[in-house]
Amino acid sequence: MPKEIYKYQFREGVSLRDIEETLLLAVLAAESLHGQCCVRLDAGYCIENAKRVCVVDAGTQVGRTLNRIFAGFITREFGADAFQVERIEGAPKPPQAEVARC
Repeated sequence: MPKEIYKYQFREGVSLRDIEETLLLAVLAAESLHGQCCVRLDAGYCIENAKRVCVVDAGTQVGRTLNRIFAGFITREFGADAFQVERIEGAPKPPQAEVARC
């Protein structure tokens, strides 16, 4: 099954700790809409500090919600020039445990 993956690359100077906190806030917002269990089961995401990258699996409705919230939050908080986002289609869905360990 094709998946939609969004890869966010952050420029130098953007605090990765702040990005991580913003991602967690987006997760909480998605939980408010879909419930904690659905987000845990259907939303895949990770942050890779060494590469300054955040990846969000938007292959489910819950994942699309999380992605939209996260994109809105980081644009508002850091500005549109603080990151680049790339949509990657067709990537196979990794097991949830692997996504969390990215």
